[in-house]
Amino acid sequence: METRDYSRIGGQPEDAAQMVPAPEVELWFVREVLPLEASLMRFLRSSFRNAGELADLRQDIYAELIEAAKREIPASAKSFLFTLARHTMIDRMRRLRVVPMDTISDLEKLGLASEAPSADRVVIAREELRHLRAAIDRLPPRYRETVVMARIDGLSGREIALRLNLDESTVSHYIKKGLQLLADTLYGELPGELA
Repeated sequence: METRDYSRIGGQPEDAAQMVPAPEVELWFVREVLPLEASLMRFLRSSFRNAGELADLRQDIYAELIEAAKREIPASAKSFLFTLARHTMIDRMRRLRVVPMDTISDLEKLGLASEAPSADRVVIAREELRHLRAAIDRLPPRYRETVVMARIDGLSGREIALRLNLDESTVSHYIKKGLQLLADTLYGELPGELA
């Protein structure tokens, strides 16, 4: 973690004569900083949307704050804390090569596309479904029935055999042949003789 010059942020002179005693820093932290935690967390949640990292971010801010206070206690805990929080968030974002989408609070402002497919993709998908439905409708009835039950309804060969009162091997043959005919129709090959 890089060290910063905190003297200008807290309004204290740069050349502190000696380190502040640890008990004095702890007392200052408990008295002046901890009461600001709820405000700090609201600020972090509104600015840094990756909720999984908020606790770590808060701890990093506190660690830097205490290190700075060991050199010299800032005149204004609140302004120092929030300035440090802003700098720490900026540093963390800079370290990330790719900014995760959940760290950006307002995606609409960025003008990014939504996850919904574009209008042309919807039209193409609907056309493909119409083409598939037409190909299924062209199958002979027994092939169509077994392919739909197996691939669309998700039934097993045994369940189809029971429903249609057929042997499982016959159902397996109908499904295999139906899928071959369907593939031939969809991919432009003319189906041969239907068995």
